[in-house]
Amino acid sequence: MNTENQKKIAAEKATESIQSGMIVGLGTGSTVYYALLKLGTMVRKGLDIIGIPTSEGTEKIALEQKIPLTTLATHPTIDLTIDGADEVDKDLNLIKGGGAALVREKIIANASKKILIVVDESKVSRVLGTTFPLPVEIVRFGWEATQTEVNRICGKSTLRQNSSHEGDLSPLITDNGNYILDCHFDGIPAPAEVESQLNNIPGVVENGIFVNRADKIIIGASTGIRYME
Repeated sequence: MNTENQKKIAAEKATESIQSGMIVGLGTGSTVYYALLKLGTMVRKGLDIIGIPTSEGTEKIALEQKIPLTTLATHPTIDLTIDGADEVDKDLNLIKGGGAALVREKIIANASKKILIVVDESKVSRVLGTTFPLPVEIVRFGWEATQTEVNRICGKSTLRQNSSHEGDLSPLITDNGNYILDCHFDGIPAPAEVESQLNNIPGVVENGIFVNRADKIIIGASTGIRYME
């Protein structure tokens, strides 16, 4: 089973937990994409839900799929969120932000009663920060000074470039109007500590470490579905 099929089966399995009447957090990324397509089919067949997207990209897909949307201002409590992750450790801690939506994803996660994370098996590692750089969203003003402080914690970071247009070497701008630093670690054995250290730096908006937030990890593997919870 290839990676895309692993993503698809994990995402579609997560949608089985959604029931009519729910407010659903809609994550961002290539795995959640398959959940959005499945939800669209379910809504067209009569599933009565309202979604809250974590990014402008997810909002666009949800509208195309005719999934009704709302906001946290109107519905401050979310029943269930389905989201992806770029890396998952044995304690269900996450690195997120490969899709540059980490700030909104963490806001949605904080408002959610239950969070299902869908990944393919390549995303599972023993220690965070060994297979994927940690995204840190920073304000654009004085970003070089912020990067210097961030590098004191991670050693090295790179300013994420805009890859949506070939040959475009300008910095990526998030939905919130900020920059992303991708921080390279040799492992993050104490993720809660690093999360706090980074967020205490002036100019850092949020970082992609998610500690004690996921209720269940649904993993699409070469042998089928497996779970961590």
